[in-house]
Amino acid sequence: MSRFSQPDPELGHRLSRRGMLGVAAGATAAALLGAAAPATAATASGAKGRGRPVLPPGRLGIQLYSLRDKVSTLGFGPVFAELERYGYDEVEFAGYTQGSAGPITLAQLKRLARSHGLNPIGSHVGYYSSDPGAYTFAQNLTKVLDDAQALGLRHIGTAAGPFRYGSTVDAWKRAAEDFNTYGAAAKARGMKFYQHNHSEEFSFATDNPKVRLYDILLKETDPDLVHLEMDIYWAYVGQFRFSKRPDGTPAPFEPLDYVLRQPDRYPLFHVKDGESDPSNPYGYRMTDVGDGDIDYQRFISAVTRLRGHRMAHHWQAEHDNPAESFAFARRSSAHLHSLREKC
Repeated sequence: MSRFSQPDPELGHRLSRRGMLGVAAGATAAALLGAAAPATAATASGAKGRGRPVLPPGRLGIQLYSLRDKVSTLGFGPVFAELERYGYDEVEFAGYTQGSAGPITLAQLKRLARSHGLNPIGSHVGYYSSDPGAYTFAQNLTKVLDDAQALGLRHIGTAAGPFRYGSTVDAWKRAAEDFNTYGAAAKARGMKFYQHNHSEEFSFATDNPKVRLYDILLKETDPDLVHLEMDIYWAYVGQFRFSKRPDGTPAPFEPLDYVLRQPDRYPLFHVKDGESDPSNPYGYRMTDVGDGDIDYQRFISAVTRLRGHRMAHHWQAEHDNPAESFAFARRSSAHLHSLREKC
């Protein structure tokens, strides 16, 4: 994988997610519920234009990794109450425990989410580990699926890249076989297995630099068993970093085109924003949704205008390290609810 002299935020994000079953306790309790003024979707939308809302009704979620500081200090209940006030419909988990806020069972967690009008839509779990007891798909597939079923999840996935065996063509074919196995097991229980990308998935095979790794993943996984959650921000970072092959020859791609070619493979999206910064090795600086340069009016509209696809996808707001996580959640919901299709 490419590395830079400065700290690698993408690597840090992957590693922290990979080891995360419980949300780590360690954030200060200074993050109070009243840090941001409450705003429901109806009052905060500030609708831009008169067209149909870009965001389909009932399809706005949030990846709880963005709120891990609040979950670990306040617990799921107060966090869910705030998300309900902000107009969220769904939540995606990144761990099922509460840190210093005390223990909670999966049955309690499911009821708590539903009591605040939140549908638990998916969860991120590790792909593999050298620890045979690790809570990952490779080490404890049955337990992972048991827990997902107990929560009533329709999707269960991983935010780890398919780099288990390396970055060669054959290595990614082997990882694809793993994913097909997990997908078959999930499908047998009425769920969809999915993989969430970062930017490195759009790099090139080390033994064949003409081949983009993401294309191997798409080709070698069964579309009926393995689904994708496109993190739109990281996909555009990938576009910035990997639109040329290692030898400098052009290899342009458009993230949206992947979705439009195979929309059924993308039930979930991460809606994450970034301000363009060509001086940054990633090409963007992560921001709250609505403060960056990614055109979500265009992206979401293009997907939801496909025949039969307006209600077929789920849009999860996320920020890896928000300055104030409740403010991020509130402002992101307000922005996304404000978007209108062009007449």
